[in-house]
Amino acid sequence: MTELVLLNKPYGVICQFSEHEKHPTLKSCMPLPGVYPAGRLDTDSEGLLLLTGDGKLQQRIADPRFKLPKTYWVQVEGQIREEQLEALRQGVDLGDFTTRPAQARRIETPELWPRTPPVRFRKTVPDAWLEIIISEGKNRQVRRMTAKVGLPTLRLVRVAIGPWHIEDLKPGEWRKLAVALEDLPQVQHAKGISTTGKSGQARHSTPRKPFLLRKKS
Repeated sequence: MTELVLLNKPYGVICQFSEHEKHPTLKSCMPLPGVYPAGRLDTDSEGLLLLTGDGKLQQRIADPRFKLPKTYWVQVEGQIREEQLEALRQGVDLGDFTTRPAQARRIETPELWPRTPPVRFRKTVPDAWLEIIISEGKNRQVRRMTAKVGLPTLRLVRVAIGPWHIEDLKPGEWRKLAVALEDLPQVQHAKGISTTGKSGQARHSTPRKPFLLRKKS
C-alpha cells in the first residue's frame, strides 16, 4: 500500500511547490515533504488534485493511456441548449485537436464554497451549470470546449478523478488514503464512459451527493 493525498486546490494556487513570483503554491496549502502532483489543475481552476510520493502511482494516475475519467462542474455564461450538450458529447474540434466524446449534462447550481475572488457576472447575461466528464486533460481543455460551443466558462471545479472524490474537503484542506496500485480500476476509452442507448441519447451516471457543502440552516 502507498499513500495518496487528496487536496482541494483553491482558486489562484499554482500546481507546484517551488516559489512563484505571482501566485501562492501548493506549499501554502499542505507542507508535506516528498509528495508531487499526479497531473495538474489550472491556476484559475479549483477542486480535486491528487498527490503522491510513489512514482509508479503518480505515473498510473497521470498517464493518459489509462484514461481515468475526470469530473468537472462548470459554471458557464448563457443558457445551455441541448445541441450544445450534444456537441460536447460527440467531440469538439478545437483546431489543434478534436476532443474525445465526453459526458455532458445540465446540473442544478451546486452548494459549493464561495470563490475568492468572487466570479464576475454580467447582469444582463444568465448563467448555468453543467457537469462534464472527460478522459483526457490537455491544457485548458474544458474551458476551450465550452467556449467553442458558445458557453464561456465562469468557474471550473474538478470534483472527481477516477474513483477518488473531493467529498467534503474545503479549499486548502487535504486527506490521505492508502492505495494499492493493483487495485486501481482499468478504465477504458471515453466511449466506454459516455455510452449511447438506442434512443441516441447519452446515458449518464448519477452524481454523488457528498461533493456538496451543505448550506447552514
